[in-house]
Amino acid sequence: MEHAGIAAAVDRWFAENQERVIGWRRHIHSHPELSNEEVETTEFLAETLQSYGLSPVLFPGTGLYVDLGPAEGKRLAFRADIDALRVPEQTGLSFASANPGVSHSCGHDVHTTVALGLACALSTVDLRHPVRVIFQPAEEVMGGGALDVIKWGALDNVAAIYAVHAEPHIKVGEIGVRTGAITSASDVIRIEVQGPGGHTSRPQLTADVVYAMGALITQLPALLSRRVDPRTGTVLVFGHAEAGDAANAIPKRGVLEGTVRTADIATWREIEDLLTDLIDLVVAPTGCTYHLDYIRGVPPVLNDDAATALAVQAARAVDPHSVVAAPQSSGGEDFSWYLEHIPGAMMRLGVWSGEGEHHDLHQGNLNVDERAIGVGVRLFGSIVEKYFHPGED
Repeated sequence: MEHAGIAAAVDRWFAENQERVIGWRRHIHSHPELSNEEVETTEFLAETLQSYGLSPVLFPGTGLYVDLGPAEGKRLAFRADIDALRVPEQTGLSFASANPGVSHSCGHDVHTTVALGLACALSTVDLRHPVRVIFQPAEEVMGGGALDVIKWGALDNVAAIYAVHAEPHIKVGEIGVRTGAITSASDVIRIEVQGPGGHTSRPQLTADVVYAMGALITQLPALLSRRVDPRTGTVLVFGHAEAGDAANAIPKRGVLEGTVRTADIATWREIEDLLTDLIDLVVAPTGCTYHLDYIRGVPPVLNDDAATALAVQAARAVDPHSVVAAPQSSGGEDFSWYLEHIPGAMMRLGVWSGEGEHHDLHQGNLNVDERAIGVGVRLFGSIVEKYFHPGED
């Protein structure tokens, strides 16, 4: 029977094709491409899927999806992000990035290979339920490529969606799970402070732009912490401040840039108005004026309760000891946009070998344990089985 064999068939397929799958990962890793430039990656994925008799559907830009099983019925979807970062690789691997200054230092090569392995494995199964595997471009850009993928119809007739994200602080073989917010909303703010300019010997005759910027840098994060519930994990951090070019001149303008992060969706929807009110309060006494650019990023990834419970069940079916609690991350992830439309869950895929130091994501020295790929493929195979046949073993 199908339900007694999906996970086992995926497991057997991976055991027989492990070397090939690892080769796919190394090819993808050594040919990283930036967001919306994943042309060669898309071609490689399409050719590989076609070699297994599948018919991938290309997106208008880059990326694609592929359907398996019957054409009718509500689909279960899996998503992988295929883009890389503008970060020079420092691993020294024999299959390190051949694209100078660009690398898969966020683990997207692992995500992509896991999803590709699942699709190819399922192509060998008499699948009686519809599954869709999405290979999404441009996760690393502001707002995320998921919005385009949704616009292009990739969620049409999809009932639920799952994904994994490489986690170098979790040991290989372990799956980190969390109900509710597993990532944070991530927005960017840019505040331009303006004044008439003047001389530092006569600050009383002008409006001091630098003083106003200093007030914003110190007071705005503190005021925000008193106006928002601390349990929401809301934080404002400035990363760029620029004003003036002379020690004795008060400039006419200055710029502050930073990020706003929160794990609470309600706070995310209201925070722009709140920040505007607080900036008014801080800047008004200085006599300066300002202009705020609030650049929306992504909402937090809010894992659905039932979808997360199913992922836990599926992970334990692969390895009873695999499930660990995943901490809530302050990073952003555009998988959240899918979960604004349908239920689903993102899990943390342990990629630390268990030896040596932990390397952080978005760092050029990130070096994953490739055994994690098999863990991810088997997890996805188990999710397919548990999703279509709940409560059956």
